[in-house]
Amino acid sequence: MILLDPDLEPLPAPKATSAKRTVDPVPNKNLRLPSTRTLNRFLAEAQKTVRLKGQVTVLLTTDEYLRKLNRQFRGKNKATDVLSFPAAGIGAEEIAGDLAVSVPTAQKQAVEQNHSLSTEIKVLILHGLLHLAGHDHESDNGKMARRERLLRARLNLPQGLIERAAKVKNP
Repeated sequence: MILLDPDLEPLPAPKATSAKRTVDPVPNKNLRLPSTRTLNRFLAEAQKTVRLKGQVTVLLTTDEYLRKLNRQFRGKNKATDVLSFPAAGIGAEEIAGDLAVSVPTAQKQAVEQNHSLSTEIKVLILHGLLHLAGHDHESDNGKMARRERLLRARLNLPQGLIERAAKVKNP
């Protein structure tokens, strides 16, 4: 299920300049937030591809909120693009966990990667789902990176986060 943080600033609606024409105040349509319907369809498809059972909730939110969560749960006082919170304890069979995605960071990364915001959010959701499935790219000797690469190909997504980070480390 996709949730929108009420603090996430909405994109302005197109302004009418005449009865027949509108001017889009968002300069790049590729940076528009995709519909929750579109993202819910992708989430279901990606979850099936990852073979992750249980409900997943994805919160699309602000950099400020991701910074707060990152500080609270990981001890890192900085915004990030996606955080994963696997379910544990009673009921964990029915709930896989939660993801939080920073829309402003996703927008910046979409521009850097030269693709749409929709594509970037999908890349982040896939990455988060792999974490919910138990993968950890920081300690698994490349297993998650290989799995993410395979699943991105199946889902027709571009380069993932792990590959981008590796390029930064080894230009």
